[in-house]
Amino acid sequence: MIAITGGGTGGHLAIAKALAIELKNRGENVIFIGSNSGQDRMWFEHSDIFKFKYFFPSRGVVNKKGIHKLFALLNIIKLAFKCRCIFTEHNISSVISVGGYSSAPASFGAVIFRKKLFIHEQNAIKGKLNSILKPFCKKFFSSYGTDTYDYPIDIKFFNTARVRNELKTILFLGGSQGASFINSLALNLALNLKNHNINIIHQCGAKELETTRSKYNEMGVEAVVFDFSNEIEVYMQKSDLCISRAGASTLWELCANALPTIFIPYPYAASNHQFYNAKFLLDSNLAKIYEQNGLDKNILFTDIMNLDINSISMGLRNIVSPNGAKIIIDKILKQ
Repeated sequence: MIAITGGGTGGHLAIAKALAIELKNRGENVIFIGSNSGQDRMWFEHSDIFKFKYFFPSRGVVNKKGIHKLFALLNIIKLAFKCRCIFTEHNISSVISVGGYSSAPASFGAVIFRKKLFIHEQNAIKGKLNSILKPFCKKFFSSYGTDTYDYPIDIKFFNTARVRNELKTILFLGGSQGASFINSLALNLALNLKNHNINIIHQCGAKELETTRSKYNEMGVEAVVFDFSNEIEVYMQKSDLCISRAGASTLWELCANALPTIFIPYPYAASNHQFYNAKFLLDSNLAKIYEQNGLDKNILFTDIMNLDINSISMGLRNIVSPNGAKIIIDKILKQ
């Protein structure tokens, strides 16, 4: 049996889901080891993809200091030994880590108790945990760098892809938890977009859902506003341009959908990794990147109206293949 571990945010969990579905389709039994905090439970507690699911009281270490960091490290070690019981009970031979603080206990447990460890790094800049564990893993998978693998993406994003020809609808994405800056930007652009007959679809997160809806109503702008959706590909398919953060899973899903995107990387992401996630698209003239600090909405609006969405959409069609999860699982099962 194989264990998949990691999560915390939607980006990590999307990879876990894609790899688990591929394994399940091959008749493999898979368990999930995640955290009580973050989004792990929301994604998988009632999912039938995994045979068994475990949610530990694990917490991040990177942003902690002093005694709090020490306690967090001791907790990881304690939970790593708890993983030993899970490994034994389910005869776990391999552990696949998709990153995030949720992955620490089972990943260290795999190293300590000599289980095969495989790591998927979702970002262009390696996270600290993955950097520490990389020398101990059997195989390290990434869509960036020299030895690259196609990103594991749900087939639904490919199935709903289309080439865009005309800007009729714009999608604002703030990530799985929403983003206040993206929300504010969308509202600031709303009247200009309305005046050019451009429809708005806006994923704003749960915290600002009612406030955002009220502000659109006050302006007399009809917009589709929602907090979170398990069918985000439906909204992507309806859209001709997206303005989004540059988390890795969202970025690759947008590529799979051939949806032209203007990225505004989260400026406080570790090592500015969101900027580097999107940089290869910028270098290929397949995306625009605006940094949040000092962003001029008038310049951005001019770019929105002048963007050649057809050539970008055409170029995105061959950026990533739908076989990412298959290729990665092939490699893992051969080890």
